[in-house]
Amino acid sequence: MEGFIDTREVPTALVPLAEGAEEIEVTVVVDVLRRAGVDVTLAGLDGDRPVLCSRRLLIVPDVALARAGTDHSALILPGGAGGAKRLGASPRIGELLRAFSLTNRLVGAICAAPTALVQHGFFAGRKMTCHPSVRDIVWMHADMARTGPVEPVVEDRNLITGSGPGASFRFALSIAARLVGVERARGVAPPLTLS
Repeated sequence: MEGFIDTREVPTALVPLAEGAEEIEVTVVVDVLRRAGVDVTLAGLDGDRPVLCSRRLLIVPDVALARAGTDHSALILPGGAGGAKRLGASPRIGELLRAFSLTNRLVGAICAAPTALVQHGFFAGRKMTCHPSVRDIVWMHADMARTGPVEPVVEDRNLITGSGPGASFRFALSIAARLVGVERARGVAPPLTLS
């Protein structure tokens, strides 16, 4: 793996939560990273009140995004069509992407969330994957094929992208490997009984 590897004693991850987010991607990423020992902050895009996700599951963020700070090891953007659209329209997400890009910190985006990278103009020309429903938007911005099979997870330096809910565990474990090391991330997998 090339690119970002965190060297902090306790790495941290910021996961913005917007209305319409895909709850599988949110919960799997937060759960796997916490199991790996990453200090994860789930931050509500519009405050700290419960957020209604794409399948009508309410998730309570830890804090409002406005109060979450920027000193994190990784920024992880969950997908879901409505959530990704809100992330793409948020000036705060644009500011965070700029800060993480300039300092070469890890950024993850799964499912429809790579469209937020397109909207904010970051990581152009990088290898990416995304949900097939947004491929026509992302492929012009990224180094990816317009047709053919969609890769579950793609890593390109400090950027990790995932294709959708079914790739959530692999996506989360790839992020964990970058933040805490491959061996520690591998130790998280057996209790999850992934085959």
